Amino acid sequence: MILRPATRAELPAVLALLADEERVVDPATVQVTEAYERAFAAIETDPRNEMLVLVEEGLVLGCLQATYIPGLGKGGAERALVEAVRIRADRRGTGLGRRLMELAADRARARGCALVQLTSNKERAGAHRFYASLGYARSHEGFKLTL
Repeated sequence: MILRPATRAELPAVLALLADEERVVDPATVQVTEAYERAFAAIETDPRNEMLVLVEEGLVLGCLQATYIPGLGKGGAERALVEAVRIRADRRGTGLGRRLMELAADRARARGCALVQLTSNKERAGAHRFYASLGYARSHEGFKLTL
């Protein structure tokens, strides 16, 4: 099992993971729109962004997007923002989410990041317990403005 940047060929599998957390979506049924193509190309060509996939024997089992943010805090070190964390519905509860997050933190650490941060919907109590079990602390209250 490896964590690596997604390829364009894996975009339907990533979109399938993002489409529904509760069931397995067949990547062949996912419509890859021009907007998805543009977004993937922007992520793929930006050195501060990665769409990462957890792959075993050619099957995409999980994904997340990591954005590396430069800043003056933490001694000028980058921080990693993790979003869109997903594990295939039929593989949840098997330790893959833990492995995905550990490998993502290892990548951030190797890059020189001083911390990894994420947000999680307030309704997702199970996800909050999961992140807490990995050592993530509820240190801030998040705010979003939909545009």
